Amino acid sequence: MIAGILFGFVPLVVWLYLLLFHKGFWLLRERDTIAVRDPDRWPAVVAVVPARNEADVIQRSIGSLIAQDYPGEFHIVLVDDQSDDGTGDLARALNSPRLTVLSGAPRSGGWTDKLWAMSQGSDHARAKTAEFLWFTDADITHSPENLSRLVARAQEGDKVLVSLMARLSCKTTAEHFLIPAFVFFFDMLFPFGAVNDPQSKVAAAAGGCMLARRTALEQAGGIAAIRHNIIDDCALAQVMKRQGPIWLGLTDRALSIRPYEHLVDIRQMVSRSAYAQLGYSPLLLTGTLLGLVLVYIAPVMTALFAWGISQLAGWLGWLIMAVMFQPILRFYRLSPLWGAALPLIGAFYAAFTLESAMQCWLGRGGMWKGRVQADAGKGGGL
Repeated sequence: MIAGILFGFVPLVVWLYLLLFHKGFWLLRERDTIAVRDPDRWPAVVAVVPARNEADVIQRSIGSLIAQDYPGEFHIVLVDDQSDDGTGDLARALNSPRLTVLSGAPRSGGWTDKLWAMSQGSDHARAKTAEFLWFTDADITHSPENLSRLVARAQEGDKVLVSLMARLSCKTTAEHFLIPAFVFFFDMLFPFGAVNDPQSKVAAAAGGCMLARRTALEQAGGIAAIRHNIIDDCALAQVMKRQGPIWLGLTDRALSIRPYEHLVDIRQMVSRSAYAQLGYSPLLLTGTLLGLVLVYIAPVMTALFAWGISQLAGWLGWLIMAVMFQPILRFYRLSPLWGAALPLIGAFYAAFTLESAMQCWLGRGGMWKGRVQADAGKGGGL
């Protein structure tokens, strides 16, 4: 009886809450397709692109920035973080007056690699007196109108940070299996509706596309205020929301051109920062893993192996999570049948989280481009 309540009804109650409340995160209503009017004036913008060994994608990503049809003053600063594959030279070969390529200095102590590169780019941009800094990754391409729409949204309501969750590559079987869930879980953890609510303390951003108001960023302490964080985008959102309203939404205007052809590629992406999200806490790790088992695995087990009303509760819980998964599946144009696989997908993400902790314990946490960045002894999570 007690087991039936625990493994049948508790997960059902959790899924009913997530379905009916929690800002309706699963509906994905926060999108950049919602129209905003053009501002009366187009402020100056500098794009800051940190890059390390991105030779395979750099010309496509920087090319999409050069091609922006932004009406105001716009410049691009690429910070080549000591690449050894010719990333900087390939970018310079684009020969655009909009582009400056900086050779990054060796990382200073107490900084993560990406934030150190972003800081150098921000320092360079200060001389151009830009009103906005556009932080974007070297493996993201943007439609020509994306910057204009970002600025228009930021100017409407004087937002200090506008961020877009880029459309990730979703072509291979591994990507079909795990990528939509990545966005689903992110939105569950940081409901976009709560992020966009000035009265809510929830703050998050997507690092592939973040437009920050420069004065607000400086008042928040600049990039140095978050210099040790592995999850740099959400850390930036937290300090920026203290300065004013922020906005986060889903988009088709920013596309990731970094493929995740195999399951191991996605595993590495998730495990790089999952333990940091838990504040490097073994207690939170244990609670998270138990929670994932209860919420995702228990409904399947009771549906298949229990009986009576507990079995019914298991089937209902499984059905609800499959229904909630449908909007993100439609966004990625995938079969609705993937919804039934969400419990198994959740189990994989639980395994990735455990691996993330193990990497930190072994001194290999936060591995990025061959560099270890996480220090479980010092923290650095959110």
